[in-house]
Amino acid sequence: MKPEARRFAFVQLDVFTARPLEGNQLAVFTDARGLSDAEMQALAKEMNLSETTFILPGDPQDEARDGVRVRIFTVDEELDFAGHPTLGTAAVIRDRMFAAEASPAAGADMKRPAEVALALRVGRIPVTFSSGANGNIFGEMRQRDPEFGPVRPREEVARAAGLSIDDIDPNLPIQTVSTGLPFTMVPIAKAETLRNLQQKFSFAAAEPYLTKSNGRFFYFVTRDTAALDGDAKGARLEARMIFYNGEDPATGSAAGCCASWMVRHGVTKSDEQVMIAQGLRIRRPSYLHVRARLAGEKVTDVRVGGNTVEVMRGEVTL
Repeated sequence: MKPEARRFAFVQLDVFTARPLEGNQLAVFTDARGLSDAEMQALAKEMNLSETTFILPGDPQDEARDGVRVRIFTVDEELDFAGHPTLGTAAVIRDRMFAAEASPAAGADMKRPAEVALALRVGRIPVTFSSGANGNIFGEMRQRDPEFGPVRPREEVARAAGLSIDDIDPNLPIQTVSTGLPFTMVPIAKAETLRNLQQKFSFAAAEPYLTKSNGRFFYFVTRDTAALDGDAKGARLEARMIFYNGEDPATGSAAGCCASWMVRHGVTKSDEQVMIAQGLRIRRPSYLHVRARLAGEKVTDVRVGGNTVEVMRGEVTL
């Protein structure tokens, strides 16, 4: 006898953009109860995006205290934390909370919740929402306080990344930072070097150094942004992040690390919100709005925000 088919609904979003078909893509399975770990990993491979998330609804009282349980997978592994999946999944949960609670009589006047909390493997991550002047909804997540690793030698990093020492900005440190997932900040001196990064950088060649140094991934950034135009005009940094599944259009977890690094090393002022432009070179422009607070030597209140656009709904049959 043929077993009964199981059906799992998903939503696909573009994150860190207000325009469809830009930003970083994300698939969100809205009720993953009944899926095994292996099936979640296989579905993430099937979707073939930077990340896919799985919402696991639970007891409302537990969710009110700890957040809604969510698991995050790349095509190869489960992650403790990632930025654009957190922001996008929170937006989906927020819309579904509103739809479930709104009555026909009150629905037109009822407001969507201003905050949604996710229960991730790193703990409770809150995301707050506000309406922008253009009518788009802006979400901002608060990440964990950063852990700063050692400053890395320029020669070592240049060798691992396939760069020359002169490609690296001598006025800023190369440093590993984590707000849940460690990234090594690599400041690039000129925009041209960042633009042509794929001609020099190989993730496979850099991976042994990253593994040894516990940096996990390089986050390449440059302050040379004067030539940027359009929505990217005024960005404090342009960034690129290339990993084992190609180039990431927007990396919210790295952006939180970068905000922490920027405020600690004087690239931004305490609690100053600035924009990081990412994905420009792969035609998936993304705009990450970041800030962090500096109190003495301690960095706290790390925030990463942006817009989210729904582009697709569907159902997977197993």
